[in-house]
Amino acid sequence: MEALIAYSGRKFARPRYYANAHERDEVDIVPVPMTMTDARGLGTSIDREGFELVPHKSAVTDFADRDKVARVHMREIEDLVQARTGADLVHVGAPGLLRFSEKSGKAGSLDNSMPARFAHIDISDRTAQAFGERGANGRIFVRCAHYNVWRAISPPPQDVPLAFCDARSISAQDLIAADAVFDAPGQPEWSFEGVVVAHNPAHRWHWFSQMTIDEAVLFKTNDSDPARAHHVPHVAFDPPDCPDDAPPRVSIEMRATAYWWA
Repeated sequence: MEALIAYSGRKFARPRYYANAHERDEVDIVPVPMTMTDARGLGTSIDREGFELVPHKSAVTDFADRDKVARVHMREIEDLVQARTGADLVHVGAPGLLRFSEKSGKAGSLDNSMPARFAHIDISDRTAQAFGERGANGRIFVRCAHYNVWRAISPPPQDVPLAFCDARSISAQDLIAADAVFDAPGQPEWSFEGVVVAHNPAHRWHWFSQMTIDEAVLFKTNDSDPARAHHVPHVAFDPPDCPDDAPPRVSIEMRATAYWWA
């Protein structure tokens, strides 16, 4: 299958994008048709390609219940990431982000709830190091890795699934440091350094078809171990063969930091 991937051009020396006010974004969007491979059944690995599909049934039935997500699902995700990575400690600091496809009419109805429509990596190396050191609380670690756990909570097929780029197919020249700005209503703006991605024909893009609520994609957003997949560009995309009556995608993503102590 071929689909358009929204890459970043180089019009802006320092791109800037907002969690909510996308009309203020300064990102040079360059859509490029790319081959998309369905990774279901391929056996991708979190430490090789940088992403993998994992079976995971949650005790939470209503992911809009922020209190229950905080009380139950955050611990579930910590246990999942620890089991898949063998980390000594995994920390999830927030009850996740609900996102909605535009077709749902709910995109933008919550803080940071629109699909991520251009290829990006959540955090730069500099941000990952700062977040990792802050979370370690002074303890010495030999490795720190950041993960995202993405789950579709609407039934398949997803009209706007998430695509993942094989970590081995990207180069440093493809990556552009950018400011990720968080502008929650009624709160002061704050930002950290993220990364947007320029086109490279060597990129190998994948997605997982027909995802159900009882599985999730675990993917890498940064890893201090140079022997493993470092980070994974990802983006919401429109499958050209998606049925017109497909239910609008609703998803939740949970972010985790894992430590291996000295």
